[in-house]
Amino acid sequence: MRMQKFLGIILFVGMAATLLYAAPQMGDKSSGTKTITGCLSKGEEADGFFLVSDKGMHWELYPDSGVSLAEHVGHKVTITGKVAHRSAEMEKVSQPSEKKEMKAMKHADLNVSSVKMVSESCK
Repeated sequence: MRMQKFLGIILFVGMAATLLYAAPQMGDKSSGTKTITGCLSKGEEADGFFLVSDKGMHWELYPDSGVSLAEHVGHKVTITGKVAHRSAEMEKVSQPSEKKEMKAMKHADLNVSSVKMVSESCK
């Protein structure tokens, strides 16, 4: 009986250690958090902004409250946020503007939680 209790405790401690080790690594992948650097531009839509990353990808930006993108238009910035999962209906409304902005680039949407200026110019 003592041996079973001892083995149960060992098993519990081993599983707990495994979960504590794996949790932070899984969190980064599943959270969808991205940090991207590129040139910030004013979008075609009234309150729209987009970023063309240094890797040539077009990101349509949706700032969280308290995040001001307007003051950084034309700047090279680093933004952090979570990949936005918009409904097909929402995408249909914004697609005409996005197609003008992105040309032949790959495209994704991002809910922006922070912005940091890297340079006052995109060059």
